[in-house]
Amino acid sequence: MRILYIDIDSLRPDHLGCYGYHRATSPTIDSIAAAGVRFDNYYVSDSPCLPSRTALWSGRFGIHNGVINHGGTAADPFVEGPKRGFRTTLARTGWMFCLRERGMRTVTVSPFGERHAAWHWYANFNEIYNTGKGGLERADEIAPVALKWLKDNAPGDNWFLHVNFWDPHTPYRAPDEFYAPFKDSPLPAWLSEDVRQAHWNGVGPHSAREVVGYDDQPYGKWEKQPTKIDSMEQVRRMFDGYDAGTRYADAHIAKLLNALADANVLEETAIIISADHGENLGELNIYGDHQTADQITNRVPLIVKWPGVTDRVSEAAPKPDTRQPMPEPSRVDRALHYHVDFAATMIELLGGTVPENWDGRSFAGAFAAGREEGRDYLVLSQGAWSCQRSVRFDDYLAIRSYHDGYHCFGDVMLFDLTNDPHEQHDLAPDEPEIVSRALSMLDQWHADMMRTATHGIDPMWTVLREGGPFHTCGNLTAYLDRLRATGREKWAQELLRKHAAECKS
Repeated sequence: MRILYIDIDSLRPDHLGCYGYHRATSPTIDSIAAAGVRFDNYYVSDSPCLPSRTALWSGRFGIHNGVINHGGTAADPFVEGPKRGFRTTLARTGWMFCLRERGMRTVTVSPFGERHAAWHWYANFNEIYNTGKGGLERADEIAPVALKWLKDNAPGDNWFLHVNFWDPHTPYRAPDEFYAPFKDSPLPAWLSEDVRQAHWNGVGPHSAREVVGYDDQPYGKWEKQPTKIDSMEQVRRMFDGYDAGTRYADAHIAKLLNALADANVLEETAIIISADHGENLGELNIYGDHQTADQITNRVPLIVKWPGVTDRVSEAAPKPDTRQPMPEPSRVDRALHYHVDFAATMIELLGGTVPENWDGRSFAGAFAAGREEGRDYLVLSQGAWSCQRSVRFDDYLAIRSYHDGYHCFGDVMLFDLTNDPHEQHDLAPDEPEIVSRALSMLDQWHADMMRTATHGIDPMWTVLREGGPFHTCGNLTAYLDRLRATGREKWAQELLRKHAAECKS
């Protein structure tokens, strides 16, 4: 079996043609979806980058593996202590270990481990190709390494190749020609001038006045990266930069597929497209970042073309790099899934057994039979920019904030994702029964998780005890000064009220 797993950092599904986006961002990805399965409700259990990939590679939620932050104690897996064996639990039960057990040669082309000092993430890779720029690589710096590996190894059998593209992650840096398709293309209608103005008057890191963090200063040499959203022209720059990055990654995926075709193994290779998290582009007044446990950050694409499972005759499926209208995917799976569930599914599709300590649940039988079989509800977590847990169920997402990431969120927010996909209308004050139901599910999930925890500690409480999420910790005093200097005294007062203890630490 050959498996090509394409992992595109910060890729949100609703900016892909195969998920209904009106801009031509993804002809190659769409061609894969046209011959495979598109998953519509696929979520990372923990966001953003480090927690997400740690959960996926370990098969265990952050509350169980210990990683939910980008710094501090909860940026590393739980220390196993006196009962640690010769090899760690991750080394003995992680995703790559399970693939190795099935005879797969495991390979990654990615700077991710070095970017986050996530040395645990390398466990059980046979080959590691670190491209060396810590996530600032463009696709033209990642693809050649993967292409060289495919040229040398594609005809062989039993390999798993993970290729990690960083476009469209900020800072936006795609070549000019990849902006051209969007020059006259309409912007998403939901982000109107009224919405932009409300955001301009709002608060929070990476909000409309502070797109690159806590101020609006130029972002190094990255001239294509907006630093403030003070007009609809800047909204366009934001969307065009993100979409051009997606288009650029897509073009290099085509090169990988062509390499498989040149080796005469394209039709025999499983192709998976996914991401570590999505990207808010104005939702919750967050621009170009991934700070919440919301729909936009935690929902990611999953597109799977698996020989012998998703095969179908599809003369209409376009070749990579074409711009003709895209046909519907051969199948759409609308069930609720975690990303760790697909990792478990892959293990069983290869004939393996999912380790008992995993939180991921395989749906291999349903997938092979063309049925939908998912979870009743999901609990999603964020601990690097804010401290939140949310419940995804029915049409709703309920978000519980333990630390608001300096956005002055309500303690509980509720969104109807069917009628309000961009999370503009908080229904929590008007729907107490739905909120109560969501919080009951969250309480039950938490009790279940702690009963099965190996360390009796919820890492969310560790983050809060250490002063809050890594990306906010220590930034409050300077940000209060900026809010006052930009005429947002009311927000300064509100943050001071909510986070006074942080100013004293």
